[in-house]
This record gives sequence, C-alpha cells and structure tokens, in this order.
Amino acid sequence: MAAPFFSTPFQPYVYQSQEDTITPFQILGGEAQVVQIMLKPQEKVIAKPGSMCYMSGSIEMDNTYTPEQEVGVVQWILGKSVSSIVLRNTGQNDGFVGIAAPSLARILPLDLAMFGGDILCQPDAFLCSVHDVKVVNSVYQRHRARNIAAAGAEGFLRQRLSGQGLAFIIAGGSVVQKNLEVGEVLTIDVSCIAALTPSINFQIKYNAAPVRRAVFGGDNVVTATLTGPGIVFIQSLPFHRLSQRIARSVTSPNMRENPRLLVQIGLFIFLAYVVIVSSLILTEM
Repeated sequence: MAAPFFSTPFQPYVYQSQEDTITPFQILGGEAQVVQIMLKPQEKVIAKPGSMCYMSGSIEMDNTYTPEQEVGVVQWILGKSVSSIVLRNTGQNDGFVGIAAPSLARILPLDLAMFGGDILCQPDAFLCSVHDVKVVNSVYQRHRARNIAAAGAEGFLRQRLSGQGLAFIIAGGSVVQKNLEVGEVLTIDVSCIAALTPSINFQIKYNAAPVRRAVFGGDNVVTATLTGPGIVFIQSLPFHRLSQRIARSVTSPNMRENPRLLVQIGLFIFLAYVVIVSSLILTEM
C-alpha cells in the first residue's frame, strides 16, 4: 500500500510527533500543490471540507462539527463552514490520502512544536493537520475596524493554530520565510502575510486618506510594521489579488483599465455641481 507514496522522484518528508509517532508526507506539484500523507492503521487526518483529492481504499471519510470555529448564524447562512472532515485509516495496512490546495497555492508544513505551539495565519489558511492541532477562527468585529491601530495582528490574521502537531497551511504564489531578530523591523503589505508567530509586534498603518484610496486605488495602502523576534511567512500572490485580476479581465474594457471609473465619474459630477452652485451664489451676490 505504501508504493503509491514513493511513485514520484521526490523524496518524502518525515514528521515525528511528540509521542514519537512517525508520519511520512510528500508535497507534490509546483503551483497548485497536493500533500500526500501516509497513515498507519487507525491514524487520521483532519482536513478542510472539500479539500480531499484522493485516498486509498482503506480510508474512511466523515464530517465532524468543530465548535471552536466562532461562526455566527449570518456567516453560516452565507456559506461559512462550521465542520471539518476526518480521514481515518480503518484498514490493517498503511494507507494514504491526498489533500489538494483550493487554488493556485503552495502548501506549507508547520510543526507547531517548533513555533511554541501557537501561530497566527491569514483567514482560511488551514488545509489539514495531523495529531494535536486546534484551529480557531475569530470573527472580524466591526468595532475593531474603527480603530485600525488597535486591531493588531488578530484583526487581520484571524485564524489561530495551536497545539503540538503538524499543520498544513496554504499561501499564494512564492513563499518567503523571514526570521526576525530582536528589534529587527520589517514593513510588509498586510495581504502578503501568510502566517507569523505571536511573538512579533504587529502595527498597522494606512498610507492614504479614504478619498485618495477611492479615487486613485487601494493597492498597497495598508501596510504592517513587524518587529522581531519571530518568524513570518510572506506570500507573493494573495488570493484576493488573483481574484481581482481575474475579475478585471472579464469586465468591459473601460472597467478593466479603470475599475474605479464609476467612483471617479461620481466625484467629478459632485465637484462640478459644487462649482456651478458656488458660481451662481457669487453671481447673485
């Protein structure tokens, strides 16, 4: 049963848990990757719904409710999942499962024991896990958005992974790992942060006024200043950037070249109206 796992020329990784349990896994592909995990009898993988790509005949799949995911009724109605899938090897021999990234993303294996048992990730970064991993999704509360400086890391990185197991997360494009020393400062676009350790000091900054953002664009207007010590994983192509570019390519030519055309036209009409009214008032005077 282990033969399919070694059918590619890439050498597999081996993860050893705190209980000395060894779990081999292999990350396949270049852009839209798949992680293939070997499971001994009765071993299991917790994965994101809809992420299972293939599995051996001895693997059974079931859904489980995850109460730690703080999802309200409105989010649930809009399609936010409150469950996970459990893939368990019920056979007598080793089995395997293939978990696929949901987009053009890379899969990062994170041994939480090496990160102090806690790491903050971008929303929906979690893909699957082996052994002791707890995933908590926090809701982005509106009162936090009013004070962007008070939002901090948890205002944007709303998925927390904790425990001592092995977690797999997804990141878009190429991934760079930066190890920040004590007092070392790094400025980064907020959307490019895939994950970081909680030991990093996280400060948010808006680089443009609201009117300027509406007229001239919203790219790179929200940056984060990270101060070490800690580790940060940087993604070159966040999913929302990719989706925006795809959306622009399928719109009309004018909207593709300037997706904020309606805002600019509306602002021009408003300013013209103010100028005309002011001229009439000054003329009557």
